[in-house]
Parts: sequence; structure tokens; C-alpha cells
Amino acid sequence: MLSQNYHSGIVRFRQNWEGIRTMTTSNCFQNEIEQRPKQTISALLLLTVLAITVVRAAEPTLPPVIDPGPPGGPPSDAIVLFDGKDLSKWRDAKTNAAAWKVENGYMEVSPKGDIFTREEFGAGRLHLEWAAPAEVKGKDQGRGNSGVYLMGRYEIQVLDGFENKTYPDGQAAAFYGNAVPQVNACRRPGEWQAYEIIFHAPKPQADGRVEPGSFTVFHNGVLVQDHVPIKGASTTAAALKGVATQGPLVLQDHGCPVRYRNIWLRKL
Repeated sequence: MLSQNYHSGIVRFRQNWEGIRTMTTSNCFQNEIEQRPKQTISALLLLTVLAITVVRAAEPTLPPVIDPGPPGGPPSDAIVLFDGKDLSKWRDAKTNAAAWKVENGYMEVSPKGDIFTREEFGAGRLHLEWAAPAEVKGKDQGRGNSGVYLMGRYEIQVLDGFENKTYPDGQAAAFYGNAVPQVNACRRPGEWQAYEIIFHAPKPQADGRVEPGSFTVFHNGVLVQDHVPIKGASTTAAALKGVATQGPLVLQDHGCPVRYRNIWLRKL
């Protein structure tokens, strides 16, 4: 399907060409050619080139070609934030090296505090995989609890939600304190789970207002948050406050040894 801009360009071309045709058949134009042939023909050629340029400028461009990568793996234009080897792209709250445990291709929450990406992001599609401890301890919010904060402000909850009752907007895959997931798609404790998060950041406006952003979240391939608005206020326990254009990705230390692997992000 041709784009609206392309159709608009065609309309403008036809209008310009009709103007050229009308002009060239008029008596005034015939007289102009007889009096100043070179200048008139040059002007006609220029008008023709301009009309063609309008159409070419409106033509849709082809999208860039990327390698989509293996299923669940990063596309060639993604930023790999954790590949199972080290935490070189992460820091602690004070810009020191992140101190969570890394082994066997995953990182594990350690009682060292939250970790932050060194790079900051705005809108993006985030993929990450996580697993609650296989040995069940605690209940409610005390069981397999962590969280992923986009821009360090807006949390999608990580929680062992398998046969574990808790409050609705604190469920796994909840936009914490704001939006309940459509369904509970949790796997059993110890099994790897996947989040696909499409995030558009709230945008500060010149007049002080905030244009809302949005979350769309898939949990284990199931749509659980569908273009849910983000109005700007940071969620509970967020490391950062206030509306901004970019911020780090933050993984939360909530005192539970949750594991993470295969984390990558595509900027939007």
C-alpha cells in the first residue's frame, strides 16, 4: 500500500503538470517563446524538474535490512546488555562495578543493592529472561521478588506468581501499583520465563505538562499489558524520580535470589 505522502506527491505533481500544460498552450506563452526562446525553455525545464522532484521526495523509502537473530535471541541492531558472561555493561548505584553473582550463563541477585545499566535509554523494546528460585521460600511479595525499571522509574514486577496469592497490581508482569496484568502467565518456580516489554517514555512538554508514555508487555509470549499509559510519576521504590527523556535500565535487589539472562534492547 502506498503511503499518504506518496499519494499527496502524485496529486501535487499532477497539479504542477497541469499548470505547465496550461501555460504552454496559452497565447501568452507562444508570444514569450518568440520573444525570449532560451529563457522560456529554461524556465519550462526547471518547472518540470521541480514537479518530478516533489514526487521523488514523497516516495516511501525501503526499511533497513537486519538479521533477526535466533528465536529469543537479539537481532543484529539490538544492544546486548547481558550475554551470560559478565556485568561490564552494568554498575551499582554509585557508578562502581555491579557486584551480583554471574555463573552458568546467568546473573543472580545478590544482597549488594540494585544494578543499573551504564548506558541510558528512552523508548525501546526490551527482552529479558528471569527465574524465581526453584526452592520455594516465603509467600506473597516475599517470594521470588525483583523488578525491572525502565529508565530507573517505571517498574514491571518480577515475582514468583505460581500459586502465590498477592495483591493484583503487585503480580508478576504488573506495571507495579498502576496496572494489573490481563492474566497470570507464570511458570513454575525455577523455570525460565521471558518478558518482552515495549516501552514509550512519558515526554515533558514546554508548558510543564507531560505527554503520557506506554507499556505493552508479553509474559511468556502472552499479552498481559496492552498499551497501558505511563503518566509520569515513578513507581514505588524507584531509584530515580521525575520525568526525563532517558534513563538507565534497573534490576531490583529485593532480597530474593532471582536469576536473569539474555537481556537485550532495541531502541525505538
